[in-house]
Amino acid sequence: MEKNYLDALQYVLDHGVSKTDRTGVGTLSCFGMQQRYDLSKGFPAVTTKKLAWRSVVSELLWFIEGSRDERRLRELLHGDKNSEKTTIWTANAEADYWKSKSKFPGDLGRIYGVQWRKWESPRWGSNVDQLSVLIENIKRDPHGRRHILTAWNPGELKDMALPPCHVLSQFNVTDGKLSCQMYQRSCDMFLGVPFNIASYSLLTHMIAQVCDLDVGEFVHVLGDAHIYSNHIEQVKEQLTREPLPAPTLRLNPKIKDIDKFTMADIELVDYQSHAPIRAEMAV
Repeated sequence: MEKNYLDALQYVLDHGVSKTDRTGVGTLSCFGMQQRYDLSKGFPAVTTKKLAWRSVVSELLWFIEGSRDERRLRELLHGDKNSEKTTIWTANAEADYWKSKSKFPGDLGRIYGVQWRKWESPRWGSNVDQLSVLIENIKRDPHGRRHILTAWNPGELKDMALPPCHVLSQFNVTDGKLSCQMYQRSCDMFLGVPFNIASYSLLTHMIAQVCDLDVGEFVHVLGDAHIYSNHIEQVKEQLTREPLPAPTLRLNPKIKDIDKFTMADIELVDYQSHAPIRAEMAV
């Protein structure tokens, strides 16, 4: 299963074109790729380096809450919203280009979770809870083709600390199995993509459970797939490692409401990995 990701990593390393980018770091970049992960055969957690699993789970629960507060993410991850420990969103919350726009310490603006749960609808004068609507529509009309969750809101991009990288996902039910296809416009192949694969695979499992469905595939569509120039040696090291057996995901079977999941209800079973490979995130 992990071979899909590693093959994509190798392809960008071999065929990527050198480009400048917003961060000033520079990338090797390819445009337009797709990988498929059969969730019924194991959970696609990367094993050739250690996956920050608790970070994956806490961020997804944070999105599901509809939060814009990085301090709430610290609370989910570290148990204390005032913790001095950081999260993957700390650098964005504290970035010079954003701080003058933030409304309170830790504010990230109208990012993913806000769009998922509180998309503003000027016509109706109220917010649209996309996630609740998605789940209700999957239950009511499983074979529908409108099971969409989107974070790309052109009217509010300037009100976000970071415009969404994973832009849109579509869910599909076939033979009682729920699949998710997600389009990602900007794909940090070394740091971000393993995290994104795990996050959307987890989301698919969670929605499947609350809808009384089995899981099918996670299909990952990549727009600008890139390796940052300061990650190249780390990528080469990772590609020398042999993947280990895929773990399995265990969710508390009593949870039938997407808003009721907690950190304690989500467990990665039999996860083994090679040692971490450190790299700096481009902001």
